[in-house]
Amino acid sequence: MSLTRRTALALPALLPVAAAAQAQAPWAPTRSMRIVVPFTAGGATDVMARVVAERLTHLLGQPCVVENRPGAGGNLGVEVVAKSDADGHTLLMCTIGTASINQFLYPRLPFDPVKDLAAVALASLVTNAVVVHPGVSATNIQELIALAKREPGTINYGTPGNGTSGHICGEYFKNRTGVDIGHVPYRGTGALIPDLLAGRIQMTFDNLPSYIPHIREGRLRVLAVTSRERWFALPEVPTVNESGLPDFEAVAWFGLQVQGRTPRPAVDRLTAAVQEICREPGTIAKFRELGAMPSQLGGADFDRFIAAENEKWGAVVRAANIRLE
Repeated sequence: MSLTRRTALALPALLPVAAAAQAQAPWAPTRSMRIVVPFTAGGATDVMARVVAERLTHLLGQPCVVENRPGAGGNLGVEVVAKSDADGHTLLMCTIGTASINQFLYPRLPFDPVKDLAAVALASLVTNAVVVHPGVSATNIQELIALAKREPGTINYGTPGNGTSGHICGEYFKNRTGVDIGHVPYRGTGALIPDLLAGRIQMTFDNLPSYIPHIREGRLRVLAVTSRERWFALPEVPTVNESGLPDFEAVAWFGLQVQGRTPRPAVDRLTAAVQEICREPGTIAKFRELGAMPSQLGGADFDRFIAAENEKWGAVVRAANIRLE
């Protein structure tokens, strides 16, 4: 039998082996990638996305760029990814707002946050803090609660806006303590801080990093952080949990998602890449400069994390009867 004849006869037997090998080959991008940031450039979400994009370019061998698509509390950017091709080349830099809280605030979303998005990895977490103007007599959480109950309706807390993690954290605090404090929404932390420094509002629940310089200068006072454990940036500050409200935890977080129908090999490869990036000393240093704690929670674990956040914050939003359009 000729060599050609034997080769032809062997091909049908080899084809399943070749197909299996191809199926098991790790996914890799075939063209440039993008990370959609659903907020404006320059904020924490944007900065973290650029750190990840730079390293993904190196690890996966294709350019990865950041595309800012702000609007509607982050929902416009989410929609871009939810309706993108399910091929792993478009990622979303999600937040606690876009991945969890917004679905309870907005009655009509043009996407399904559970079905249309798939979890890649949790990249980092940032604690909120309870910060007051020095004119407020309370020096700890229990004194704040006592003051608010003694003088109901006289204390206002500012946040970067309706539906932000600070707003929902404040409502969670009200729910847990029964205090009557008013919410004053601003257009971002930059607009809030001058009024807090001037005493036009008495306090805030907001991401800690922006307030650290003012706290260290004595211009503002931090009563507690809302993370489960003390935060590395101000380790001397107690948690709300330590201060008499057991199991109180409210942190902002940032992660990566892709279109919900993205094939599992692509999701798994992206998860492994982001986890590797978040273990790198350079990434850890850059995140900590932003006041963020890196994370390597990925895949199914990140899915379960989001599900737990949905259950928690959905209950808070419903109890506070918050609705946005």
